[in-house]
Amino acid sequence: MKKIGQFIYSWGNGHYSRMMSLNDELPNFIKEYESHFASKDEIYQKLLKRFPSNYVHESLAPTPIDGRYGPDVVKSMLNVLLPIQGQPPIVKQVISYLRRQRRLFDSQKFDLVINDGDMGPNVLAKNRNIPSIFITNQFKPRLWKSRFYFYPGVLFIAKQIAKATKIVVADTPPPYTMCEYNLNFPDSLKHKVIYAGHFASNKSKKTLKKSELEQLVEGERFGYWMRTGNKSTNDITGKKYEMAFSYIQNEKRIISHARADPSIDKVRGRDGRTYSISEALEKKVDWLQIDVGFLTESEKENVLDNCQYAVINGSHTVMGEIIGVRGKPIVGIPVYDEQTNQIEWAQEHKLGIMANNRNQLVSGIAKIKDSYSYYEESISEYQKHFIGNGARTTAKIAFEMLNQDKR
Repeated sequence: MKKIGQFIYSWGNGHYSRMMSLNDELPNFIKEYESHFASKDEIYQKLLKRFPSNYVHESLAPTPIDGRYGPDVVKSMLNVLLPIQGQPPIVKQVISYLRRQRRLFDSQKFDLVINDGDMGPNVLAKNRNIPSIFITNQFKPRLWKSRFYFYPGVLFIAKQIAKATKIVVADTPPPYTMCEYNLNFPDSLKHKVIYAGHFASNKSKKTLKKSELEQLVEGERFGYWMRTGNKSTNDITGKKYEMAFSYIQNEKRIISHARADPSIDKVRGRDGRTYSISEALEKKVDWLQIDVGFLTESEKENVLDNCQYAVINGSHTVMGEIIGVRGKPIVGIPVYDEQTNQIEWAQEHKLGIMANNRNQLVSGIAKIKDSYSYYEESISEYQKHFIGNGARTTAKIAFEMLNQDKR
């Protein structure tokens, strides 16, 4: 039986989402195989809940140190050689991480390795003559906020990505590539690159019985505000949103917090009172704001179908789903350079608006609402070229690579 190693970088939920979409597609092409999964922290815990523990492995790939506003650049730089906040120096982390990965490779003897964001397995697979796929939306991205701080790291990462047998870009081929400004492939590498399409499914996941939340929002018009990413990213995104709410007091909104905490779920009425979702539905409350820890797949689909626009931080996976699949404009308020590049691309193609501060966020929402047909037309044209079956295409690539003779 063929064995596949799937390695998922733990910084950001998009890596996990893409890999799970791919995992759903693999059985359509490969009938008998065994998959092993590796990651750390929150992603590792998610994998343990989804798969038997003997197929889930902890992979201690180094990640940046969290700060108040995303990764702490200074501490992350110092951590290269010094222990910071309980984290050993990155040099030691890398040595330990690779040793552990080697043991996993040697014990499982993978026939194919698929990596989303985790570069170490590219090196180990190449050294063992194992075919590998690296899934990404970045290769030497254009830097803005961080600029010179991360450039040496960007070059190092690019060198490791280049060791993969195939590099799968989870985006539509040019000239409709949303992550275009995050890709700077040299000519020498382009023979490895495949634009597979977004890992976004247009299969409906709506349930026949609507939840109380779905009933509450039915027939309403509102903005959908998404908080995504790891804790620091989620927190700073939420703070930026809160700063804007006092300037759009009458704007209906649903806020998804991306946190498994039921205590978050509440409804704020125009009367100034706070209700549970059940109370708001029962009393037919004229609501202003709904906060939700997690939306079910059905709820998320209904919210995206009914919202006028989405406010996001620029996650690539999320942008593909909202613009490409659901056809809604975005207002993007980025945290990282990667997100800045993607939102700038969307703005240039009239798919949304960049907002770097509270005033731009407030004015961006007003502009989209005032010129809605303008954005609808541009998005409709983009959707004609949007490719959202990237997971399926990548599964086919995996099947073909497994059936090739090893070189």
